Amino acid sequence: MQHKSFAGMSCPIARGLEHVGEWWSMLVMRDTLNGLRRFDDLQRSLGIAPNMLTRRLNALVDAGLLERRLYSERPPRHEYVPTQRGRDFRPVLLALMSWGNRHFAPEGPNVTVIDTRTGQPVDPILVDPATGEPIRAPHYLVKNMKTGEIRRPPVDKRPSA
Repeated sequence: MQHKSFAGMSCPIARGLEHVGEWWSMLVMRDTLNGLRRFDDLQRSLGIAPNMLTRRLNALVDAGLLERRLYSERPPRHEYVPTQRGRDFRPVLLALMSWGNRHFAPEGPNVTVIDTRTGQPVDPILVDPATGEPIRAPHYLVKNMKTGEIRRPPVDKRPSA
């Protein structure tokens, strides 16, 4: 099935999805950010068809999220290493993992983020680096820098569950 391209959209979420929105891409990024580098290891971890994995790896290399490095000349073999752009994607995956644990794991989390200093689980949050405060409604807005349009997220008055 052919999907619409988001590349020409001005929305940064749409542009990001252009490169990582296909679900295998996110799982490849998850595994490479967690240390898997070689094709066979990625295929074994994901249970993905070789042709699909090849397409995803090529797309992530083309998007600048992974770097292909030769580790064997005979036969030619490559490993896939996250670039700075790819490493910058880690907080997105951590937030998605936390959200998935919170809303789609009725049995409880089976994977979570642990603080290496305390050994305790942590919940990733988005913070303002200037204040250290969590970024939460109603204390933020979204501004289109080209048009000046401002959108404020609605504030949900219901008590949280």
